[in-house]
Amino acid sequence: MRMRALLFLVAVSVSAQKLPDLYKDELHGDPPYLSQPGWKSLLNGHDTSGWHGDHHQPHEWFATRAVNWRRVFNPKLLDASSAPGDRLMNGKTGKTKDLLTDEKFGDFELYLEFILARGSNSGVFLHGLYEVQIFDSFDYTGPLMVGDCGGIYARPDGHGGSPPLRNAARPAGEWQSFHIWFRAPRFDASGKKIENARILRVLLNDTLVQREYELEGPTGSHNSELVEAPTNPLMLQGDHGPVAFRNMYIRPLQ
Repeated sequence: MRMRALLFLVAVSVSAQKLPDLYKDELHGDPPYLSQPGWKSLLNGHDTSGWHGDHHQPHEWFATRAVNWRRVFNPKLLDASSAPGDRLMNGKTGKTKDLLTDEKFGDFELYLEFILARGSNSGVFLHGLYEVQIFDSFDYTGPLMVGDCGGIYARPDGHGGSPPLRNAARPAGEWQSFHIWFRAPRFDASGKKIENARILRVLLNDTLVQREYELEGPTGSHNSELVEAPTNPLMLQGDHGPVAFRNMYIRPLQ
């Protein structure tokens, strides 16, 4: 019995991911996938292969070579090149189906970059269930809410959620970044959940906005086909306004 307990503790220590120290390991400059091993791109550079629309329905997401924003003549939309490329955009009007990865993931570290039109709104759903909010929060000086950029959205009943620790959003039309560490929920041999999922850390534009948040269940607007499980896909919200993504990389926590 003592040996079994020791083996359990060893297994836990091996599987646990050591988060970078916020002081000693702080980095700024190039994104982590350029200097650290194990990262895998979620975009193939020319189309939406590897992704599918919500409920496998048709969608208007497309891959493009370039995305731009025009402050005076088109502030509520994004313009995209007609040539295929390594950016992913949610249609010409920003009103289309949510987009999910074909692949499923367990515990992971995620890095991605996004750009918004003015007043736009989107989100990254970890496991397709837990939303880290994308919103045009730049220059807002009031109390931060769960719907501000970098917030963890509330559950469907309106409870829970976590506002960002600070407003680190950049202006509309500028590329921004998320760096997210996520721990999946745990289940026993019978399939009963024994530990909630956790968002261990979120950096918005290299600024800490979330730390050690326990998710009691899915957040609002999550994918209705999915249930909490050891592995699930990622989902990008597509129907709340123009947004584009680039440099999307993932690696397992181990």
